This record gives sequence, C-alpha cells and structure tokens, in this order.
Amino acid sequence: MRLTRRAALAGLGALALPGVARAAEQTRFPVGISVRPLAAFEPRRPEQRRFGALQFRSGLVLSSGHPRFGGFSGLARLNGGRDLVAVSDRGDWLTAKVASANGKLVGLEGGEMAAILGSSGRPLARSGRFDTESLCIHEGMAFVGIERKHEIVRFDWARDGVEAHARPVPVPPEIKRLPSNRGLEALGVMPAGPLKGALVAIAERSGKADEPTLGAILGGPQPGLFKLARHDGYDITDLAFLPSGDMLVLERWYQPLRGVGMRVRRIAGRDIRPGALVDGPRLIEADLGFEIDNMEGLSIHLEEGRTILTLISDDNFSFIQRTLLLEFELLP
Repeated sequence: MRLTRRAALAGLGALALPGVARAAEQTRFPVGISVRPLAAFEPRRPEQRRFGALQFRSGLVLSSGHPRFGGFSGLARLNGGRDLVAVSDRGDWLTAKVASANGKLVGLEGGEMAAILGSSGRPLARSGRFDTESLCIHEGMAFVGIERKHEIVRFDWARDGVEAHARPVPVPPEIKRLPSNRGLEALGVMPAGPLKGALVAIAERSGKADEPTLGAILGGPQPGLFKLARHDGYDITDLAFLPSGDMLVLERWYQPLRGVGMRVRRIAGRDIRPGALVDGPRLIEADLGFEIDNMEGLSIHLEEGRTILTLISDDNFSFIQRTLLLEFELLP
C-alpha cells in the first residue's frame, strides 16, 4: 500500500524517524527489539480467550530504536515457528529467533535487518522497488510481492538467506494493469490438492468498494486468474495456506471516524481454480475494541499438532501506531 495512503491510515501521516537516510547506506545490521506482552486480546474481557474459530495464545508490542524498524507487511515463521522472517514496505528483511515460554510469546532474539537485494546484488529499493508488501517461504524458496510495480520476485532462501538476489517471477498482463496502489498484498504456495505447488497471488483491491478482487494462480498444473469476493469495506492484506490446501485470508478496513478493523476468512482450497469466484466464512473479526492495529502479515505453522496463526501489523513508521505480533490457535 502506498505510503501516502498509509499517511491517511495513520491519521497524522507516516512519519519517518531521523536518521533514515544515514541508515539506508547499511545493507545488513543487528537490531535490538524490545517487547511488551499483551495481557489479553480484548482488554474489556481479559478472561476471554476464544474469538470465533480462533483461540488467543499471546501477543507482543514490538519496538526498536533503529529507524528502519517497522512497516512490516509480510510474515513467515519457519522451523516449527522458531524462526521469524518479515519484509517491510521500505525494502528490508527482518529475521529473528522467536522466544516462547509456557506456550506464550516472550520475545524476539538475535534480530537482524537487511536490505532486500535485487538481481544485481544492490538493494532492491534503489531501483524504486521498495514497496515490498507480501512474503511466503516454501521449501526453501522465498517469494516477495512488490506492490506499486506489480511484480513478484523469488529468492533462494535456503541457500543464501538475506544475501539472496531477486529473480523475477513471470506474471500475467492483468496483474500489470492493477491500480498503482492496489497491487499484490498476498502470496502463498498451494501445499496440497490439484494445484499443489502453484503460487497464488491476490491483489489488495482491484475494483470498486466491495467488488471482487483479482487473484492469480502462477505455475502448477492449472495456471490462470480467479476472483476473491470482498465484503463490508475490507481490503486483502495477506494469505496463508493450511496443510489441507484451504486458504486463510487476512483483511483490513479503515474508516477515518471508526479506526481500523481486521478479519480472517477461510476459503476452501478445492474452490480455487481458473475462472472461479471464491468466498468463505469468517474465522475472526475485530475492531479497535481489541488489541489490533493495521494488521498486514499472516503466517501459519504447526506446533505439536496444533495449527498456529501469527499476525503482524504495519505501523507505517508512525509514532501513533504499533507493531503488534499476535498468535492464535485454530480450533477444530
């Protein structure tokens, strides 16, 4: 999402902190990450743990003194959730080890940020491709969506990690014609079913309010375009696949007088196919009566047989917003 629109979302504007220009010269650097635990997802009912089809496990408010920390729009948790990877909309990676105790998040250790590198080895942002909004990592390959350029790039994450160079992923011409600030916000690789191995990409909003948005199936046995239904003013901000092949979609709305809201829907994997219009039930919905912010990143991992959802918020580099890391369990 374009920073100018995010300024509206922040209310007072996306305020860059001092020193960003100097920090931009660094391509890889450690970051200290401070955390504040959230006692409850719904402060007015602190004893409540179940919300729709999800159970709240824990949450953290993240902060750092480094000016490039923030703006996280894509998220992945690897190795059983122990490793966290995020991308910021200024073209940076964040990597860290997730610390947990008694089933709750307690911190992020060994934090490091690095410029996402283009094919030449120079920071991707130097070519104007800094609006990196979506991330998925599947079988050692990382895929990143670049919103305003309507591009997808891939990285050999297993071999090179943050030192990997971008390689282009071909996209259909319809993706290139998306509105300039309504591009690809969600990426995932189908893990099962007829489309196993295909990369699925969905635009934030490709039409007017509540019109279906464009999705693309890239590669695999049945490439093509489909549409995802939208409702109630929500825009698409991320997706992640369950092992079964069902797709969870993270959504967000913003209204100046009401604030922000978030929702997660479940889309049956069998419904995703070229030419389809897909829709599905909501699993959770929340507004500012809950501990949410501008929720933009979603990841799924398995932990001792439980399906864990992790959400991260994009603080727009604004002092009135927060970087939240929320963890839920999907209930049977």
